[in-house]
Amino acid sequence: MASAPSGAGRDLSSSVAFASVIGGLAGAAMTGRRRGGPVAAAALVGAVGLGASEALARARQRPGEIPAIWQRIAVSAALAAPPAWLVGRLTGAGPVSVGAATGLSVGTLGLRPQKVAMGPLVGAAVGWAFASRRRPTPAPVVASSTVLAYRTLSALLFRDAQLSLLAERVAAEDLPFVVPLPARSRYVGTGYVRELAATLGGTYVADASDTGIVPSLDQLAGPQFDPAEVDPRVREFYEHTTRFTLDIVPEWRMWVRPGYLLYRTLVARPLGQASVPMNQREALRGVRSRIDTISMAGRDAVAIRGWIRSFADNDEPIYVGIYTTYRHDDRGYVSVGFPLPQASFTATLLPRARRGGGLALTSRSGDDQAGHYLTYIDPTTGELTALAVHGFAEHLDVYVKNDEVRAAHAFWVFGLPFLVLQYRIRPKAVDPTR
Repeated sequence: MASAPSGAGRDLSSSVAFASVIGGLAGAAMTGRRRGGPVAAAALVGAVGLGASEALARARQRPGEIPAIWQRIAVSAALAAPPAWLVGRLTGAGPVSVGAATGLSVGTLGLRPQKVAMGPLVGAAVGWAFASRRRPTPAPVVASSTVLAYRTLSALLFRDAQLSLLAERVAAEDLPFVVPLPARSRYVGTGYVRELAATLGGTYVADASDTGIVPSLDQLAGPQFDPAEVDPRVREFYEHTTRFTLDIVPEWRMWVRPGYLLYRTLVARPLGQASVPMNQREALRGVRSRIDTISMAGRDAVAIRGWIRSFADNDEPIYVGIYTTYRHDDRGYVSVGFPLPQASFTATLLPRARRGGGLALTSRSGDDQAGHYLTYIDPTTGELTALAVHGFAEHLDVYVKNDEVRAAHAFWVFGLPFLVLQYRIRPKAVDPTR
């Protein structure tokens, strides 16, 4: 599902030039406090060496693949040198401190909790090894060695790839499990569907009445799911979502709370997307649930359904998702696209029957469709470059309990559970004047 880029020569030149610049800066930084000839010579060696290795890696790279792991390690090790030079000049930190700080930084970028914990340990060990030498070691050498040791060890211990390049510059129809609708500004927000309708030239309906996130559950029929067995109340929720109100109870694992708080402050709120309540107190603000739709000229069916959930008191976005369905190999799937600036994060879920007339949607299916995909959409050509995010998984159960529709939405990262959203789904009060 991948194709070679049309500007392959131009991309190769840019990649080699970038690697050469990084290599030159790293070489200069590693000379420590020296000046003149030694610095120029080291910069030249670094530029030629990293540029040549980039050219070799790109030459061996197949269409749809990312560069070889050894080259990615080399580039990341070189990138660590210039910042470490600056830190060393400003603070005079010793090898152990530099190594531990570098290990913590690179471990945090690894995201996986095991990698985060391993980072400062590897860094401290590398720093201690340099500190035991009689001659002082420049901070950039310690930092680059830490990154080299850490990433090599990670590649040996964690062999399952958490990200993989799925396709590069392909047409949208080649990736049916991706929702190729990006945000065209830095802020998504609750007005996203209205702005999308203006871009597409469609008819926009705000807070559409009696509308569901899917047109019909019958579109999801497959070997593991028979829509006829679904409880009528669960079916009604999916096909007529706007008839219901939602209450959310978030259940966060303690280990992820600090990281999520940082993410929400720095990313989610400024972006206006994916800002889940932190605790029950926030959830008590209430949730406004609505579906905005877009219809295109000459078509009777609704073309786009955007399910927007926001806090009831100030309409601050919680989720803005575009819901679609499609069929593949006689199975129906639900794909939910979360717009990002010039990109989209898509969750494609496989439906399964749940005991008692419920419905489960899961990305943990083991087939080649369900999963999570981060996709860049070229603003000029509309071509897609997609990454499969293997380290993320989710499972949604919708069922009836005590004559009330409930839902439990569980999430995992790198195989570790970190969040469950418990929903109470109740019919809206009927207006007696109607």
